[in-house]
Amino acid sequence: MNLAEVQRGFSDWLTDTTGEDGKPAIASQASAGFAVYRNNYRAQLIGCLEASYPQVARWIGADAFREAAIHHIGIHPPRSWTLDQYGVDFPDTVFALYPRSPDLRELAWIEWALAEAFVATDSTPLTTESLANVNWDAATLTLTPSLRMHEATTNADDLWFALDAEATVPEGEMLDQPGGFVVWRKGFRSQLKRVDATDYAALLALRNDGRFAAWCDVLVERLAEERGIARAGTLLAEWIGAGIVVGVTM
Repeated sequence: MNLAEVQRGFSDWLTDTTGEDGKPAIASQASAGFAVYRNNYRAQLIGCLEASYPQVARWIGADAFREAAIHHIGIHPPRSWTLDQYGVDFPDTVFALYPRSPDLRELAWIEWALAEAFVATDSTPLTTESLANVNWDAATLTLTPSLRMHEATTNADDLWFALDAEATVPEGEMLDQPGGFVVWRKGFRSQLKRVDATDYAALLALRNDGRFAAWCDVLVERLAEERGIARAGTLLAEWIGAGIVVGVTM
């Protein structure tokens, strides 16, 4: 057995959650440390998930969260050079374990998005002077690199705010009309906002196309011409002020 085979066998054994079978063929004097090594490996990854998803842990309870974390570790070993990225697919694991709780999956997405937004590349806010003499028919808007978006089908944002404030947590429930969750960073604080379906569609169009005209087309299609154009102007002012739109080019 060569070194590569030993290393592969050790990696397979370390990430296996089914039992002790397949322990690597290493000198017997090292066997006593195997269990400690495996325990430390799993404990560190559980700690990473607990740090990334504290409100999910509070919502479902420590025992249920630990079981979900162990399950996740068994099917998703680390693949990045940094543990900062470990847990990116934990919302999918949560949904697989709790398929009747979409609010839990969306809560997990919110937590990860807020963390990602916090460490995203900085951007410089727009100034009033930069908007002078803009040809809006030809303008392209730039969104902050910290922007994260996800369809909203539940009140998971209400859950997150209540859990974060250690307040009374409302019941998770489906929304009457789906919308969108918008996460970004303004200054040194990550922001979370739920928007309606029309504003979410407009922001998606802006992210995918970038042209102000394309954004207006979406709003006009949904709200008719007069209301759509008025809404485009209102949203532009709101999103510039919030730090979501950070650049205009022509």
